[in-house]
Parts: sequence; C-alpha cells; structure tokens
Amino acid sequence: MKGLLHSLRGRLLLGFTLITQICWGIAAFGAWYETRDKINALFDTQQMLFAKRLASLPASALEDAAVSLPKTKRILKDHRGEQDDDALAFAIFSPDGQRLLDDGEKGRDIRFSDERNGFRNQHLGDDDDRWRIVWLNSENNAFRVAVGQEWDYREDMTGDIVFSNLQPWLYAMPLLWILLYAVITREIAPLKKITQQLGQRQPDETRPMLTPRLPTEVQPMVKALNHLFARTGEQMQRERRFTSDAAHELRSPLAALKVQTEVVQLAANNPDVRQHALQQLNTGIDRATRLVDQLLTLSRLDDSPAALTQETVDLHSLTQQQIASHYPAAEQAGISLALHAEDKPIMRQGYPLLLSLLLRNLLENALRYCPAGSQIDVTLTPRGWVVEDNGPGVSESDLARLGERFWRPPGQEMSGSGLGLSIVQQIAQLHGMRVRFEQRKWGGFKVIVQG
Repeated sequence: MKGLLHSLRGRLLLGFTLITQICWGIAAFGAWYETRDKINALFDTQQMLFAKRLASLPASALEDAAVSLPKTKRILKDHRGEQDDDALAFAIFSPDGQRLLDDGEKGRDIRFSDERNGFRNQHLGDDDDRWRIVWLNSENNAFRVAVGQEWDYREDMTGDIVFSNLQPWLYAMPLLWILLYAVITREIAPLKKITQQLGQRQPDETRPMLTPRLPTEVQPMVKALNHLFARTGEQMQRERRFTSDAAHELRSPLAALKVQTEVVQLAANNPDVRQHALQQLNTGIDRATRLVDQLLTLSRLDDSPAALTQETVDLHSLTQQQIASHYPAAEQAGISLALHAEDKPIMRQGYPLLLSLLLRNLLENALRYCPAGSQIDVTLTPRGWVVEDNGPGVSESDLARLGERFWRPPGQEMSGSGLGLSIVQQIAQLHGMRVRFEQRKWGGFKVIVQG
C-alpha cells in the first residue's frame, strides 16, 4: 500500500476509484430517494383508487358476500407472477366496527378506526411492522373501507428497482478499472521516457530532451529542464574558455618572470644588471597580477552580477572620484586630464563597483597609450560618458576588432592583456548601454558609452 501511494499511477488509480465510488454512492442515494418518492406516490394513488372502488360498492352487495376472498396465489404463480401478502390488504367495516369483508390475508388483522378519512400509519394486530392505511367512508356512510400496504414492501420494492438499475454499473466496475489502468499507463509513458533520457545523459551533455506526445501540464517542466541544461552548458563553456584563456595568457608573463629570475641569479656580481632585472621582475609581477585580476573580473561578469546589489548611483560623484584617483598618474606621465560635466548630480540605477571599474579601465587605457603632452577629456552626460584623447589613435582596420578578448593592435610597445575594453563592453551591456569606438576628426581616439 505504501508503494502504491508513492506511485503516480497508483495514486491516480486510487484517486479515480475513490471519486468513482463517491459519485456512484451519491448517484445511488439520489436514485433511491427519487425512486422511493415516486413509489410512495404511485402506491398511495393505487391505494386511494382501490379504496374508492370498494367504497362505491352498493351496501346490498356486502350483505350476502363472503367474509373473505378466494385464494389466487397459485393462479398468479403459474403465470410467472408473485403475490405478496404485504403488497396490498383491505377490509370493509360497518359504521359500528363490524367486519363485513376482507382479503382473507393481512386484511383480517386491520383494526377498525373511526377517525377521519385519509392516510395514517398503523400496526396490524400484534405485528410490530408499520403499515400505511387509507380510510374512506362510502358515499352514504353505510360502511367504512380500509386499504393498507406494509412500509417494508415499499422499501424492498425501492431497493430492488435501484439495485436493478445500478447492477450493470457494478458489473462494469472491473472493466472501468482495467480501462483506467490502461489509459493512465499510456498517458504517463512520456514521463518514463523523460526519466530514461535523464538517466542516460552524460554529465556534460547539454542537448535538449526530446518530448514527443508530452502532456501540456508537463511541457513547462521539460522546458525548464532544457533551459537549465542550456545554462549549464554555457557555464561549462565559460569555464573551459576561462581555463584556456588563463593558461594561454599566463604562459608569457610567467615565462618572462622565470627569465628575469634567472637574470637576477646570474647577475649576482653586477649590481646594475641585477637592479634592472629586479625592476623588470617587479613589472612582470604587476602585469601578471593585473592579468589575473582582469581574468577573474571577466569570469564574474560572464556568470552573473547576482551577488552584487543594484542601487541608485550618482555618476557625477563617481566620475569625479575616478578622475581624482588617476590625476597623479596623468601628471607623472605629462598628460592633461580634464572632466567636462554640469555641476549637478546625475542619478542612474546600476552597480557602483562595476561602473567604477568601467570608467577606470577607460582612463587607464587612455593613459597607457597616450604619449606625453596629450590631452584626455572625459565628458559626462545623463546618458553616459565620452572619453577622447589626441593620441595616435587606431587604424580603421583595427577599429572593428577593438573589444575582442586578448586582442591588441599590432605594434604596441606598451604591455597589456587585451581585456580592458572587453570588460568595458560587458559592464555597459549589464547596464543597458552601448559602447562605440571612433576616430577623432582632428586625430586621436574616442570611446562613447551611452544608453
């Protein structure tokens, strides 16, 4: 029984069986109630008609009549009929209570009553069974007629009629269960196929499950599973890409660090060479650190910013902070750094840390590739930023590839990983903004981040 309740097929069969039995019981009760009401009305009418026929007999006909009627059970039985003593009984009394005539059966036990005409419940003789008797006086009150019927006879008749009507359903019940079992088994077959597909799937398999003849109620679950497989596949693909990119990009800085370490070891007696190697080693470590930091940032952006909280950001204040933090580096490199913005807050929903990272990458990128004496202008508008410089710019052929991961224009003397602008594009996309790279008409490079 416990296993049956844990099975969908078993629970459906049990539920349908209970529902069928409850409905069948309600229908049986309703049929019994209606049949009993109709039978009572029918027999009451029959009793009243019989009583009226007896009450219309002339008084002279009763003076010479036998006290009881002849036996007819055998005659009726020979014609496949049956006469029940409780089906109908009658007796005719004189006004003073003297019995004039009865049916020779139960009618002999009817007790005289001189109450008003109509139906009443009585007992016959010493019998405890209840009878329904109709009393009716003849037209001239010459005699009094009583026609009765036992209540049990009516109840038995009601039960027989109801049972005969419901009996075919009782015989059909096993067939109904068999058909229910077959239908339920057929309808849950797609669920078994889904289970088989899930059991046979490889851990890294991302193709969607096949869903032929799938019920409408189950389709959302399968769609959600397929969506989960797709997201899992994208996640695995990002992890593979991150691992591949990290292995590829870290190979060069690590090899350079190893070379500089060997130079330091070999230049033990040459302080100048040793100092230069240590400086190069420190630069290589900074480059590797920056590369790892950018790789981790890209990995977090690929996954989702769900761990971060979106809030209202003052872009004016955020931009001022970034300009202030990069101003010393610009001054040391001989580059002029200027902010152009209205002196009022510019509010926007977003992720403060990511927006700071976006602007920081743009400023660091401009400072790294602009020569001394250049001018970097940052323009803040309610739609975003425009960062432009009068440096060497980028060729038209290279402009289309900017933002690709790990790609840098050829011939660059400054070190870099080729990830900064890619990070800028992803952060902008998270905030519903677009990034455009353009050449300045009078020379230089321009980045527009707006949305």
